[in-house]
Amino acid sequence: MLSVVIVAWNEEKNLARVVASVKDIASEIVVVDNASTDKTSIVAKKLGCKVYYHANPGIIEPIRAFAISKAKHEWVLLIDADEEITTELAKKITEIVQKNEVDYVRIPRKNLIFGKWIKSDHWWPDYVYRLFKKNALTWDKAIHSVPFARGNGMDLPAEEKYSIVHHHYNTIFEYVDKINRYTDHQKEVVLANGYRFSVSDLITKPIDEFIRQFFARHGYRDGIHGLALSLLQAFSELVLYLKLWQDGGFLPENIKPESIGKMVNGKMAEYRWWEYQAKIDSTNIFGKLWYKLARKLGV
Repeated sequence: MLSVVIVAWNEEKNLARVVASVKDIASEIVVVDNASTDKTSIVAKKLGCKVYYHANPGIIEPIRAFAISKAKHEWVLLIDADEEITTELAKKITEIVQKNEVDYVRIPRKNLIFGKWIKSDHWWPDYVYRLFKKNALTWDKAIHSVPFARGNGMDLPAEEKYSIVHHHYNTIFEYVDKINRYTDHQKEVVLANGYRFSVSDLITKPIDEFIRQFFARHGYRDGIHGLALSLLQAFSELVLYLKLWQDGGFLPENIKPESIGKMVNGKMAEYRWWEYQAKIDSTNIFGKLWYKLARKLGV
């Protein structure tokens, strides 16, 4: 017996798709309406779901425990309204629940962003804890927190057929809107850890994030989509630290152009190192030797 649990906020357009993908394996489908302003709860009831209500804290993590508590069966599949499961994954979930040999399962997630399956390291296989026994996982209330797991777990193979399909961002507006909401919560975490604002963070933090997403996580392999996502993630860092400046009262501070130049130049050396690394990763053994030597000599 399996309870499917969906936390939804303004998801009237997506609910039919996700419910259709899980209805054949679910003994019940629970929808927690996160203070929607559209017809989410009406649509959910028409689809035969059990509907509960919860205030909107701005992020999903604080609601998870409440949502899971509404499931009546031991096994729970937690899925978002903008996701769906494949036919093969549905079969695998049924098999795992029937065998009852593990306590939780991590499932790969296929993220579709701006019309493309994004396969760089940050986005694929993007393992998520979604199938579990009710007492096997406990989530912290912090944004993007990883649950505390008890018992024995397993990972499904990182194959498309076993993935949760995530219809993530369809427009730039959606991405920027989430940046604005999420950074409000991120800054509270940063402040709680004793952060004190520094002007240099407005320069170095976004550059660090771009390098991490575009090079270290191989965003460049996704072409212009990877570039766009790396820039958007860098912009998210900029917004976060601007909000931290704002919370400090927009205190004035003199800035010397040469100090900005020093910070940028320092990051450029790091950028060039990763630029060489991208070439090393994408060439043959002789090319690897050449680029490693060229990087060492600073050619």
